[in-house]
Parts: sequence; structure tokens; C-alpha cells
Amino acid sequence: MNKPPRGLGRGLDALLPSVEPQSAAAAAAAVAAAGALTPMTGNVFPCAIEKIVPQRGQPRHYFKQEALEDLAQSIREFGVLEPLLVRKVADDRFELIAGERRWRAAQKAGLREVMVVVREVSNNDAFELALIENIQREDLNPIELAEALQRLIDEHHYTQEALAKRIGKDRSTLANALRLLKLPQSVREMVTQEQLTEGHARALLSAPSEASISQLASACLRGKWSVRQLEGEVRALKQKKAAPDSPGAKSPATRDLETRLARKFGTRCLVRDKKGKGELVLHYSSLDELDRLLELLL
Repeated sequence: MNKPPRGLGRGLDALLPSVEPQSAAAAAAAVAAAGALTPMTGNVFPCAIEKIVPQRGQPRHYFKQEALEDLAQSIREFGVLEPLLVRKVADDRFELIAGERRWRAAQKAGLREVMVVVREVSNNDAFELALIENIQREDLNPIELAEALQRLIDEHHYTQEALAKRIGKDRSTLANALRLLKLPQSVREMVTQEQLTEGHARALLSAPSEASISQLASACLRGKWSVRQLEGEVRALKQKKAAPDSPGAKSPATRDLETRLARKFGTRCLVRDKKGKGELVLHYSSLDELDRLLELLL
């Protein structure tokens, strides 16, 4: 016996009717025969693209342009094979619940109309359903997912335990996702734009301060560190912070110089000075990183 879907997994199935995929030609013929906004099957009908607006606060807000172009090309050839889920917000306006990526790509493809399914849902339900779709399709990046989950907790008054059960995930998985929101905004944007991976982001969470997280993230980008390399830099920094001050502790000017050098070279730098003499140490974690440093120095 098949088990029913867990958590929110049933949301879109319950709202979307069974609709046969349409080619672009078939969709155009249906539009011509039915006329704009004329129902075809219940609440399923072709709708002018300009009458559809994105959902405010939609969980997903970063769309890769290359992927959109690929989808647009597919839509030019085959049409939109799945109707968009919308709700009516005015006499001639519909707000997207699910399918913003298809809606954007359809515009790029030059479509004037797309098939939609209209459902009456509240603001809260509309946001939850948008989150469901993105979770099911794995379309959200780690930061978008964390922000959407936090919004459900803040605005819809879920506890972590209740929300984890609602979306069919372990509470520890949800808690780990939410931890990413502790990163500085600039670092969160690096993850959103796929400059840093989720693994890099989690490694940075162990850094001793917000300032050190930002500095390590920037150095990681410049040095193209692996997650393991970044974890090593974080450990080294924590050990340095934990070391007790000694009579020969570095002056504020020396520590400031080390920080500026680290930013310039994208790696950990040490300045050892004694009465105007000493040494400058640049750390590297691989031969590729050594080559990069040599190019900067020579």
C-alpha cells in the first residue's frame, strides 16, 4: 500500500488539477478558441502574462540568468508544460503562488499568455505553498531556504518543532538551516550568488567573530579555497585568539598590519618584529595557492 505524502508535500498536488501538457501550438490554439481569461476547465485558463504579478516576499529571489535562458529556449520549442498556480488579487490581476521561474522564462520566450490555475488562498497559505514548491523542486539556495523558514516562524508563529514536522524534515536539519542566518549579510549574499558553497558557509560559522567571518570569506574567494582549506584557516584563527597574551604580545599596529596583508594577499599573514627586525610569513594551503602568491609578489 502506498503511503500518503508527508508534511507539506501534498500541498501542490491538492491544488493543481490534472492537466495534460501542451505544446506551444496547442496552447496558442486553445487561447485563440477560448479567448483571454475564458475558463477552459474549471479554474484553468490562458491568462495574459502582463496580468500576472510575482508574490511579494516570495521565498525565491535569485534566478540564474543562464538557466532562465535555457528554460526560455525550451518554452519556445515546447511551450509551458505545467500551468502556473495563481490567486486573484484584483479584477484583472493575479498573484503567483507557484511558477515564477516559468513565468519569467515565458516572458523571455516572447509568450503573451500562459495557462494558469486559480485558487482562493490566504496570504499565509500562498507563502507556504510557494515555499513548498521550491522545497520540492530544490530550487532555493541555502540562504533563501533559511530566510523562508525564519519568516514562517516569525510571521506564521510556528515553533521549530512544529515547522520541522510540517515540512517533513528533522528538527536538527531545520535548526542547522537557520544557523546560516547568523552570517553577516555580505557573506549571505556570497552564498546566494553561489560564490561560496553551503559547506563554506557552515565552516565560517565557527569563526570567532563577525568581522573574522567577513575577512575569511573574502580571503576564501580570492584564494579559491576548498571547504577543507577554509576549515583549517578557521581553526588556526581560533587557536590564535585562544592563545593567552604574553609579554612579547604583538602591538595593535602589528596586528593591524597583519589584517591588511591578509586582505591583500587572501591568506593568513604573520609579522614577527623585534626592534625593527623580523620576518613576514605568508601561509599557503596548496601549490596552486603558492603559485598565486608568487604571481602577486614577483
